[in-house]
Amino acid sequence: MNDLNIKGNWNETKGKLKQKYGELTDDDLAYTEGQEDELLGKLQKKLGKTKDQIKKEIAEL
Repeated sequence: MNDLNIKGNWNETKGKLKQKYGELTDDDLAYTEGQEDELLGKLQKKLGKTKDQIKKEIAEL
């Protein structure tokens, strides 16, 4: 995910998201290369935020 920079540091980012949002599970944060939209959709449903808000938040972590 170019604009989210997921490939290199996803485990670290995933940990920070779980700390911030305790309701997120490993299943919610499962990332497979090429499945960026699916990941964003899961987070969007779970957190009640827009994709742009989620992208911005991940970029800030």
